[in-house]
Amino acid sequence: MKSIYLLFAFIGLFFNTAAQVKLRFELKTVPGSKDSVPEFFISGNFNAWNSKDTAFRFLKIPNGNYMLEKQLMPDRYEFKITRGSWAKVETDNKGNAIGNRILNLHKDTLVKIDILNWADNFEQATPKHTASPHVKVLDTAFFIPQLNTKRRVWIYLPVSYGLIPKKYPVLYMHDGQNLFDESTSSFGEWGIDELLDQLIANGGKEWIVVGIDHGGSERLMEYNPYNSKYGKGKGRAYVDFLVHSLKPYIDRHYRTFKGSKNTAIAGSSMGGLISMYAIAAYPHVFGKAGIFSPAFWLGKEIEAELKNAGNKLKKHQIYFVAGALEDKSMLSDMQIVYQILNPTRGNKSIKLIEKADGEHKEWFWNREFVDFYRFISN
Repeated sequence: MKSIYLLFAFIGLFFNTAAQVKLRFELKTVPGSKDSVPEFFISGNFNAWNSKDTAFRFLKIPNGNYMLEKQLMPDRYEFKITRGSWAKVETDNKGNAIGNRILNLHKDTLVKIDILNWADNFEQATPKHTASPHVKVLDTAFFIPQLNTKRRVWIYLPVSYGLIPKKYPVLYMHDGQNLFDESTSSFGEWGIDELLDQLIANGGKEWIVVGIDHGGSERLMEYNPYNSKYGKGKGRAYVDFLVHSLKPYIDRHYRTFKGSKNTAIAGSSMGGLISMYAIAAYPHVFGKAGIFSPAFWLGKEIEAELKNAGNKLKKHQIYFVAGALEDKSMLSDMQIVYQILNPTRGNKSIKLIEKADGEHKEWFWNREFVDFYRFISN
């Protein structure tokens, strides 16, 4: 029996490997930089946009160029070249940001790349602040005892908060840097505050929104409740912080509805994964969730977590949304999770949205946030 199992395991490994194609990147032209010994990395949708992933580091070859060889599944890939951080990402000749490089991979491929310049070779203009007057930084260094670290926490208070002594529902969101203010965002902002200002002005329900900054290089671990190739998952501790530290603080210091029907959680990519875990682990705390472009591929254990949750999420409002132009497995992974939660597709409180033009970018999440907000406000 053991021999048969090993045979099938070998066959599965063989066919999986055979389906991959060889990919070789070469840096032909590399401009000067401030590094005495520069290192070059590829950051893309194949490695969660990690700017310093040693598995995707270039090696210098005898002709003086830099080379990286990988085996990947045929797919549509987006990437950029960095020198180990987003402050040192490639730019055009004048230091302006450039779009992602696109590679439609179908067969063994050689990609030759010319780097025009680096962001840190230019004096960067100070990004303008775009946060509305209704957004405040609650604390620049809110202590997270569960992780023994500190994070900036933002809060959006509806315009009526200072005028009417009433209570409000609360939406907790991850990646606080990218929610409200262009000056703190890495890839552009969601524009949550402007969206809410407009929705509320048009008669929409008023919510308080709390945004928690991610931990930079720690993000891939802090937003993952499970261990992965990027390290030991810290997501359970992070969600414990939301439930046992941050939410009680918000409820004490602001006029909030404390029950699960008036408490939501939302995020994109890794933030989508950790939001799904949060509502599954604490269904009595979070009654609604926005799962935007979830990185379920990095936490497949969530499927078993949801199966074990049984009917605990039957009456919860969960909104899934992703685009066809994201990672190849994005839609299929999301469909699997949706099917676990809503096998008959008859539960109208669990919604699945797929958009043909959707990309793994803030502009997409900005656009789709409106329908999510209306969904949880009903």
